[in-house]
Order: sequence, then C-alpha cells, then structure tokens
Amino acid sequence: MTIEIRPAVPSDAAQILTFITELADYEKARHEVIASVVDIERSLFSEGATAHGLICLREGVPIGFAVFFFSYSTWLGSNCLYLEDLYINPEQRGGGAGKKLLRHLAKIAFDNDCGRFEWSVLDWNEPAIAFYKTIGAQPQEEWVRYRMEGDALREFAQG
Repeated sequence: MTIEIRPAVPSDAAQILTFITELADYEKARHEVIASVVDIERSLFSEGATAHGLICLREGVPIGFAVFFFSYSTWLGSNCLYLEDLYINPEQRGGGAGKKLLRHLAKIAFDNDCGRFEWSVLDWNEPAIAFYKTIGAQPQEEWVRYRMEGDALREFAQG
C-alpha cells in the first residue's frame, strides 16, 4: 500500500482537528481540546504562521498528521525542528506510516540545517517510547518541561 506525506492545506483543517481530538482521546485529555476549525485555519495557514502541518495518506486517504515548528538552540547556534504532534490512526499503526512521517520530518530538519529534531512523549506511552527508541531517538531525562497558560499566563504577563 502506498503511503504519501504532503504539506497540509487549508482544506485539511477539519481533518486535522479530528486527528487532534483522536490524539487527545488517546492521551486522556479530550476535555482540554478547545481548538476549532477556524483556529486551525488561522494558526497553520494564515500569512506569517509559524507552525506547519503534514498529512499522511495511505492509498489517498488521510490516516494521520504531524504539526511542527522551528525553534532555536543558543548552544548550537542553529535552528531546531520541534514536533508538536504526530498521530496515526490506531488501525493504521504498524504499517510504516509513523516511521515514514518521522523520516519526512527528519529530512525537513536536515534540509533546513537544524541542529536538533525534538519532541515530547507522555511518560506512560510505552508503545510510542519503544517505537522512538527503535529509530535512534533518546529521552532527555535531565530536562523538566514547564508550562504557563490560561490565568497564570495572563496574570504574569500583566504584572
């Protein structure tokens, strides 16, 4: 079966939101998805958008997606590629689509002289962790990720 990876286009926004919702269900966080199709259209496809999307298709049917953006490493003095989300439909897993999508992203990183290709995974997601290790990715256990959002972000920003 043919697996194709292509850049996402505005008409993919509803499909991307469906994939986001399915991923959130898997991660037991469906209640945290507040994005709408309009939000996806604006954040991925408006002029000056900093995030980019890819659609993974098998025999022309969307089976997954990835969203990524470029970050920067001061220590390396180079751009990096950060993978925000990658999702393949559960019934399509194990057929090479996830690996092909990650390889496509690695090529984007390499072609853009990125010093790193990074992503995060939930610590309980053993299937994903095992998969990432098979392709040579290593956990960065010495770093703890922090987040500020919602009221905390607003209150801190407003002083």
